[in-house]
Amino acid sequence: MIRCVRLWTGEDGNSLFEEGIIEFKDSSRGDSESLPIAVSELSFRETTSGGSYDWHQDPVPRYVITLSGTLEFETKDGSTFIIKPGDVLLAQDNSGTGHKWRLMDDEPWRRAYVVYKEDAGLCFKPTKTTK
Repeated sequence: MIRCVRLWTGEDGNSLFEEGIIEFKDSSRGDSESLPIAVSELSFRETTSGGSYDWHQDPVPRYVITLSGTLEFETKDGSTFIIKPGDVLLAQDNSGTGHKWRLMDDEPWRRAYVVYKEDAGLCFKPTKTTK
């Protein structure tokens, strides 16, 4: 199971998030996989340890796959969640008040940005809505 946090803009213009997983289909040989997700772009980025980014929105809806670094994300109402290596952020808050983040450990934040196509199946399954 791969942890995934979905971050989106609510009707009031504020960012909200919910915990979930990347949904897998049944496996036949001992490993599991998701259905294919149509993507249009893949890029990588690194932020040095101690980094942070004040209030912003994501420029486009995308997956952010954390390879190293532990981060705290915050929404305008003060709600927070943690992203660790191996977690996936489904970033869909590309309007409204946005979010901010800060690195919490001594590791750089290494991540992959995966922009998905507009009509892609996202394989996200919510487990609980936090805020």
